[in-house]
Amino acid sequence: MTKTKKIVLALAALVILIGAFYACKVLFIDKPIEGQKQITVTVIHGDGTQKEVKIKTDEEYLRGALDQKKLVAGTEDEYGLFIKTVDGETVDDSKKQWWCITKGGEMVMTGVDSTVIADGDKFELTFKTGYDS
Repeated sequence: MTKTKKIVLALAALVILIGAFYACKVLFIDKPIEGQKQITVTVIHGDGTQKEVKIKTDEEYLRGALDQKKLVAGTEDEYGLFIKTVDGETVDDSKKQWWCITKGGEMVMTGVDSTVIADGDKFELTFKTGYDS
């Protein structure tokens, strides 16, 4: 096989691969849901105490609902809000503390800016120490 044919085949394979990734993104990424919804957010503080917050909202993403209740604060980066403070409790990076976001007990794989919410969703914001927790 000539060098030119190998390059053409490699480029064709790359185009097909990019198309497949795009199709997966379009088909499998959660789409925002419009309209009124109610979600529940349980804050689990570092001392183990819990606070349940019910939020009625028209927001489509978790960040908007949390901002509505002024429940979180943090720093902005290219991925959105990095949560540092929840319900007045701030993590200490030097102690490897962080806030874990779960939905129904399962860790979410998106940040608050891109986590889609639906009516009846239950989220947890849990204070964690150590990055292997």
